[in-house]
Amino acid sequence: MIRKVVVGVSGGVDSAVSAHLLAERGYQVLGVFMRNWDEMDEVGRCSGEADLRDAEWACRRLGVELRQVNYVREYWTSVFSQFLDDYQQGLTPNPDILCNRHIKFDLFHRHAIGNLGYDAVATGHYARNSWGNFLERITPESEARLLIPADTFKDQTFFLAGIPQRALQRTMFPLGDLHKSQVKQLAGKIGLQRLAEKKESTGICFVGKRNFKDFIKEYISSRRGPFLDIDSGDIVGHHEGIHQWTVGQRCRLSSYRQPYFVARKDAKINAIYVASGHDHPALLSNRINIDPPNWLCEESRRRLVEERSLRCRFRFQHTKPLVGCQLKMGAPGSDYLVQLDAPLRAITPGQYAVFYDETACLGSARILSADPLEKREREVLKTAV
Repeated sequence: MIRKVVVGVSGGVDSAVSAHLLAERGYQVLGVFMRNWDEMDEVGRCSGEADLRDAEWACRRLGVELRQVNYVREYWTSVFSQFLDDYQQGLTPNPDILCNRHIKFDLFHRHAIGNLGYDAVATGHYARNSWGNFLERITPESEARLLIPADTFKDQTFFLAGIPQRALQRTMFPLGDLHKSQVKQLAGKIGLQRLAEKKESTGICFVGKRNFKDFIKEYISSRRGPFLDIDSGDIVGHHEGIHQWTVGQRCRLSSYRQPYFVARKDAKINAIYVASGHDHPALLSNRINIDPPNWLCEESRRRLVEERSLRCRFRFQHTKPLVGCQLKMGAPGSDYLVQLDAPLRAITPGQYAVFYDETACLGSARILSADPLEKREREVLKTAV
């Protein structure tokens, strides 16, 4: 039976309400605040300190003990260093997925269960566990599935798609059946209105309010290179480093009739290929090469191995609609291929392909490359338009 639960308390309303819901159900709840980043923000204050104060205030109101763990060194090694390496190679990483995989659902999860001796971990993510959002008991004879939450607008399964199955088996999602509006309303009723009114953090946590280009300059030296027209090969401008740009981003180059957008980057020659027009065919793709997936659903993995193909749904940005696809397995040691039912714009190497069925997140894989549409596919697309 699950009795003792560690809640990852962040200083936000979601984790605080999660702790309240667990305590209300009779669980022994311990709050733990994770310190992952020590860098000071642009006005000389560590934003993590404000979050810690909010976490302490919320736990006092709830009557929950709060402890701290420091993963600054591990975050730098497993998340931030990878983030910088990817940008230098012309990729665009997703640090939130990396943080969940390496820090929250690995180091923190093992600390809570192995070192502290608690039964499970709970978070404020909007997701559901098929074993129950409050995990009354562990069910080893069946597989835990990461289900889409009731609040599909706030669905955070995308960011959890890289975690291991063993961690999911001992993770609670108390908000899985609630909508954000209900969580805020409940926070007001239990004396946490201050957190309900707190502005939600968005974007990359360690960048904060800073301009991304200014931030990344602190860690990666600028290196001037050309913007090349992907059709003609002509130089149409210059950039100060491929790490400052991502696929699909508009390049504000003057004196051209149509705006240019980043189509792809070549780190070897420090060049950025740009396409004229927001919907240029070079920005569209329906074939994606990926790393071997992290599977949360053993049945899907087994079917792919046996049949060499798996019908499922795909997204590479958590706010975008799901698109039907065929996931295909290549020869041993080769990449996997995702064939989309319809082309998508600005599929970005370094980001993650996340796979779903009708109700659950199946797993994820890092995107290696996206093939541009072939000539005949471009013609079909023009005809359809």
